[in-house]
Amino acid sequence: MSENSEEYSNYKNVKPPQDLEDLIKELHKVFSKPDVNVEYVRTLMSLYKANPRDWRKYAKFDPHRYTRNLIDNGNGSFNLIALCWGEGHGSSIHSHSDSHCFMKVLQGNIKEALFEWPTDGTESEMKKKGDYQWKENEVTYINDSMGLHRVENPSTSERAVTLHLYSPPFDLCSCFDQRTSRKTSSRVTFWSIYGDRTPYSKWCDTTHNLMNKQVSGTYSLTSIDETQSEEESSKHEAVQVSDTQ
Repeated sequence: MSENSEEYSNYKNVKPPQDLEDLIKELHKVFSKPDVNVEYVRTLMSLYKANPRDWRKYAKFDPHRYTRNLIDNGNGSFNLIALCWGEGHGSSIHSHSDSHCFMKVLQGNIKEALFEWPTDGTESEMKKKGDYQWKENEVTYINDSMGLHRVENPSTSERAVTLHLYSPPFDLCSCFDQRTSRKTSSRVTFWSIYGDRTPYSKWCDTTHNLMNKQVSGTYSLTSIDETQSEEESSKHEAVQVSDTQ
């Protein structure tokens, strides 16, 4: 690792982004390196203080379901997305297609339920690992080795907005029925791209074409504990659904 890369591996050296634009610039620098540290990215996102003026143009709500709004495609290394949750809106239980998922709350409160992967060939209720509540400016992280999750806005009177970073980007994931553990494949789509509404009929084509233009970089994401086992699970409790459409 070069001296330049070292600058983006020690999460204790992270400088607070001034605004969302500054955060995006820093993320591009981080993901331009061959090695990306999970703790560095999580700390960088944590230090960004949510300001509605930064992300208001991306906050597109739908009265019937939560929305996924692309902010930046990270030159193919990551996607930065604003998810907008109306009152009571939530995702299905889902995987992240071997991607790393960071979630920061920009507005409101978010409830996350973490589940174990179901056993292949069995049809039974999924086992819940825990419930978590995330407040404004808090950041959490998940990948498929840690389990599956469902994200929702528990409020019946307030909207919520979350900022998600997925690396590498993906356009398909698996969804699960909590009662039976049955799995289905789901294509993830964007309600808007760079602040502009995506016509309903073009959701899938636009998303698929965008993903095809993205190439997986030659970087790798690592954490302090690469095994992501008990230490990472405890961090999850102390302290990120994709989230399909």
